[in-house]
Amino acid sequence: MQFIFFVCTDPSAPEYNAAEDNIEEWVAEMDARGVHEGGNRIRPPADAKTVVVRGGEVRVTDGPFAETKEWIAGYDLIDCAGLDEAIEIAAKHPMARFGKIEVRAAWPMG
Repeated sequence: MQFIFFVCTDPSAPEYNAAEDNIEEWVAEMDARGVHEGGNRIRPPADAKTVVVRGGEVRVTDGPFAETKEWIAGYDLIDCAGLDEAIEIAAKHPMARFGKIEVRAAWPMG
């Protein structure tokens, strides 16, 4: 079952400490388990564009669709047995300590 982890910033979390960021170890462990299918950082909201089509007209605006202090900073795609395993994997992600990991099951088309 596929899950998407949205790696989110959290202004109320402990301050980020690069020395404690063991993302390479986390990825290596998940690769060894055969559950990590990919992931990457995402540019900040200031670099984003929002695209909307209404009445055949394309509208492009700067930034995210909502004002928020939290933002999605990256993602990981995981393929595992189910939600319990996805939560266990998310709890090991370094950003679970410095931010938040939103876990969502993929919803396949068809």
